[in-house]
Amino acid sequence: MTNKLLALYGLKWNPFSPDVPVEALWRSPQGEHFCWRIESLVREGGFALITGDPGTGKSVALRILAAHLSSLPDVQTGVLTRPQSGLGDFYRELGQLFAVALVPHNRWAGFKVLRQTWLTHVEATHCRPVLLIDEAQEMPASVLAELRILASTDFDSRSILTVVLCGDGRLTQQFRREDLLPIASRLRTRLILDYLPPKDLLDWLHHALTQAGNPQLMTPEVMTTLAEHAAGNLRVLATMANELLAMAARRELTQIDPKLYFEVFAPKPRPKARGQAAAAEHARA
Repeated sequence: MTNKLLALYGLKWNPFSPDVPVEALWRSPQGEHFCWRIESLVREGGFALITGDPGTGKSVALRILAAHLSSLPDVQTGVLTRPQSGLGDFYRELGQLFAVALVPHNRWAGFKVLRQTWLTHVEATHCRPVLLIDEAQEMPASVLAELRILASTDFDSRSILTVVLCGDGRLTQQFRREDLLPIASRLRTRLILDYLPPKDLLDWLHHALTQAGNPQLMTPEVMTTLAEHAAGNLRVLATMANELLAMAARRELTQIDPKLYFEVFAPKPRPKARGQAAAAEHARA
């Protein structure tokens, strides 16, 4: 959205854009508890899971968690950007994230150096490195298995890494595989995101508009209608609201009202088939 359009409505940013500043994101009590739980888990290490259907807020929850962890002292956080990588690229990215010089063709040497670096960090700070992985359902089973072995030491009695896996239902399905059951059994805490009731979606809308600087941008009737027709999905809600905002800006309307909503989203009449049109014309004659 251009600066001109933002100025038209007195907005600091587009409230329905995916790149809303993290400090302005809507936070559910469930998500706040998960952040608190991960903060505790960092001291112990282990695996955690964020899961839910597309559009229910998984990546947003991961953004909020990353910001929360960055505010904690002595916590080293890395974000894996290419979960679909094979083992060689996986080690390359881990080495880059945690400033360890790895030799990708020599997994044992890389494994040993990386583990020793983490152990040194743990001993010096009494905290653990944290690895955040979005779209984790794309990770090969071999990489997940390698990550499990890399994260623990002392005959699996000590975790030296906290891993937060974030993915859709395909990830939970993968954990039912025999070769991945060891990871499923190590999940210490979970954030399971579901479709939201209209009340929560309405709260999200109020929060988004207030944080962006114009809580009166939409009439209460439009906000309620959007919340009731978004099928409980935050992404659907944001997409519909963004369509209304774009149309309102194009027409330079001062507020988004029910009239605009029905113009944009009302079902369009279907054109009559050629035979039906001819029959109707013959009847009128």
